[in-house]
Amino acid sequence: MASSYYKLDITDRTQIRTKGSKALRREGIVPGVLYYAGEANVNISVDKMVLFHALQSGQRIYEIEQKGDTQFTMIKELQYHPVTDEVIHIDLMRVRRSEKMTISVPLVLVGESDGVKEGGILSQAMNQIEISCFPTDVPENILLNIEDLEMNSSKSVADISLDNDDIEILSAQDINVVSIHMPAAEEEPEVEDIGDEEGVEGEETTEEGSDSDEAGGDSKES
Repeated sequence: MASSYYKLDITDRTQIRTKGSKALRREGIVPGVLYYAGEANVNISVDKMVLFHALQSGQRIYEIEQKGDTQFTMIKELQYHPVTDEVIHIDLMRVRRSEKMTISVPLVLVGESDGVKEGGILSQAMNQIEISCFPTDVPENILLNIEDLEMNSSKSVADISLDNDDIEILSAQDINVVSIHMPAAEEEPEVEDIGDEEGVEGEETTEEGSDSDEAGGDSKES
């Protein structure tokens, strides 16, 4: 579980019009909005490189300073430039340490399954799992051990076990997560036997040739 969070430096934003946002982007600043449940939203801005490193950190929860108070936030939405693919706007959602939140985290398979060792093909149908927990309990990922997964068998969400009772899995228990099946047998291409057909054609040609010879013989006699 995560014990510390990436600190994201933000500043209050006074330029809220489109023209002002464009000016900020030219200076390498990403405009954004900080959302509070039941409270007024706050216009913010983040240095482009600071945001880049925050996204590269792999964290889902970020620590920010707002009016001298340490708060926790998660990314609500990112908007990208259609050509350069750079982030042009960010929406953050404040989460309270005393309240559980809903978040999706990566689902990681660990171990080499018996079925794969026997030549089976592994198919992972689920890469993210939805959970409910306190912001301080958000794990970097959820692990599922598949060492005992045999050929032509599967594991569902119900097979995932957690070591923290404060984390609740919200994804449906019957959703298939991973399965192993035999590789499809390759069909051998059918080879047509054309020998008999060629033989028949040859015989016809021979008969026609015989008739021609006979005709040629008659003309010699005359």
